[in-house]
Amino acid sequence: MPHFLDMDDERMYELDNARYAILGVPYDGTSTFVKGADKGPQAILDASDSLELYDIQYQQEAWLAGIHTDHHDYDFRTPETMAQSVYNRMKHFMDLGKRPVLLGGEHSVSVGAIRAMAEAHPGLSVLQIDAHADLRDSYHDSIYNHACVMRRAQEVARVVQVGIRNVCTDELPNVVPENVFYAHLIHNQTDWMDKAINRLTDDVYITVDLDGFDPSILPATGTPLPGGLQWYPTLSFLEKVFETKNVVGFDVVELCPQEESKVSDVFAATLVYKMITMWEMNSGC
Repeated sequence: MPHFLDMDDERMYELDNARYAILGVPYDGTSTFVKGADKGPQAILDASDSLELYDIQYQQEAWLAGIHTDHHDYDFRTPETMAQSVYNRMKHFMDLGKRPVLLGGEHSVSVGAIRAMAEAHPGLSVLQIDAHADLRDSYHDSIYNHACVMRRAQEVARVVQVGIRNVCTDELPNVVPENVFYAHLIHNQTDWMDKAINRLTDDVYITVDLDGFDPSILPATGTPLPGGLQWYPTLSFLEKVFETKNVVGFDVVELCPQEESKVSDVFAATLVYKMITMWEMNSGC
C-alpha cells in the first residue's frame, strides 16, 4: 500500500512527524450488490499521487502537517472480528494523539471506528453523508453488516443523516425524523445546512459513504442511486461543519473502482485531502 499523496518531503510520511494517520481497511465481506469496495483504499491512495499539494481553493498546504499512511493487517474472518480490529487500531492512533482518517472498504468498517470515538468523546455525534439510511438492526445474520452501520452508531452516539434517498420499512422505526435530511427535500436548497449542523453535538465524527454523491459525478460505488449530492454544495456544508464543530475523525468509504475510469478514484482522493485541509484550517494548531 503506497502513501497518501506524493509529498515532496518524505519525512512528512513518518508517524512521528505526522498529525494525521490514514487507515486503509480493504474489507468487502458483507456487501450485497456490486463487489469491489475492498479495492477502494488502494485506489484512493494511488489516485492521490495525481493531486497538487497546494489547494488553490483554500490556499493551504495541509500536507505540511504530516500525513502518515498505516499499513496494518486487519482481522477479516467475520464482520465482528473486523469491527473489533478496526476499533483497536483507531484507539492505537488516538492514544498516540493522531487525527485518524479511515478509508474503506464497505461501510461496515466504520462501526469499530465510531465505537472507539464514542468512548473517547462522550456526547459524540456522527454526521453521515449517504444514499442509504443503514438503520437495519441486523442483515444477513449479522448486526455488523454494512446495512446496519448507522444503527450500531445510534447505540453510542447521535446520528445526523444527510443525502438519504433509500429507506426500507424495517428501518422506519429507527429513523429520527428531525435528524434526517433527505436528498429530495434539500435539493437546490441551502437552509438545511445550518439546521443539520444544529442537530450535531460539539464533538463530531464524519462518515462519508460515496454513494451519497450523485452517480453522474461519482459512478464507481457499489450501490449507486440517482438524485445524490453535488460537489461544491457538499464542500460548503462540510466547511461549515469543520468551522463550527470539533471534528474528531472521519472516514470515506464505498469506493468500488472501475478499470475503465479513474474519475471516481480521483474524486475520492480529492475529497479526503479537502477534508484534511478543512480540519487543518480549523484546528487552532
